[in-house]
Amino acid sequence: MRIFLFLFVNVLFADPLPSWNEGETKNRIIEFVRVITDSQNPNFIPVEDRIATFDQDGTLWVEQPLYTQFIFALNQIKKKASEHPEWKDQEPYKWVIENNVEKFKTITEQDIAKIIAVTHAGLSVHQFYELVGQFLKTAEHPRFKRPFTELVYQPMIELISYLQDNQFKTYIVSGGGQEFMRVYAKRVYNIPHEQIIGSAGKTKYHYNDGKPYLEKLPAVLYIDDKEGKPEAINLIIGKKPVAAFGNSDGDRQMLEWTQSGEGKRLELLVHHDDADREYAYGPDSKIGTFSESLMQEAREKKWIVVSMKDDWKKIFSWE
Repeated sequence: MRIFLFLFVNVLFADPLPSWNEGETKNRIIEFVRVITDSQNPNFIPVEDRIATFDQDGTLWVEQPLYTQFIFALNQIKKKASEHPEWKDQEPYKWVIENNVEKFKTITEQDIAKIIAVTHAGLSVHQFYELVGQFLKTAEHPRFKRPFTELVYQPMIELISYLQDNQFKTYIVSGGGQEFMRVYAKRVYNIPHEQIIGSAGKTKYHYNDGKPYLEKLPAVLYIDDKEGKPEAINLIIGKKPVAAFGNSDGDRQMLEWTQSGEGKRLELLVHHDDADREYAYGPDSKIGTFSESLMQEAREKKWIVVSMKDDWKKIFSWE
């Protein structure tokens, strides 16, 4: 009987966020969940309105030194180079083929768009899924020498699970490619395909030997970043989130778009300030820019700013 009681108490009072250090950040998250799930509390939120949205790159997994999807695209450029001899003389493709690191320091959004377009278009959606799956099986992060799907932040995985256990519907709302994320999101984050909202290209319906398929086109349907995030949330979810999680200027509008009402919302930004265990970057970084104005808004609106160095016991599950 004592053993049973001991096990029951441990399960009942188990720490829902064991990779988070004790302190104000962790306490605010737990208190938010406690309050909005208490039917007797004036800030109670019905289950159907418990919507949480998460950015991915830099919020759920590593985004430095380059976005994982862009590394995939660079990989595809090198694989397809023999089929396109003209690329040897065309920028930005020649930079990729030559491994010109200096040129990549000045790469523009237009250059990135070109690389994404030529490596993602002309495929069926199914073919694209297969290519991404193959890439993720073999590719390793240049610093950590581990598969990219192992470079997810354990504290954020715990947070997703904690919200799901409290009947939240969790969505990924990311500037990354929607179809790219769908390849692994269920396995890595326990978030299903239909709850992945990302930047998307246009597709066209075709037949091949009488069988239908969708072809990916070199044209943008929508960019799920900055103002595009609330627009996509409204289009796909149809409700404002009550909790939103990001890490950069690209997530500002999503956090602003949470439900109003003190005690009825939770906004959180991950601040990369741990160069030893991960990376340290902020206003001067082209990837995951965390500007001074974003920090100021976070302070004024009392958003949680997570210090990876101080708030997380561990960053990755394998530490």
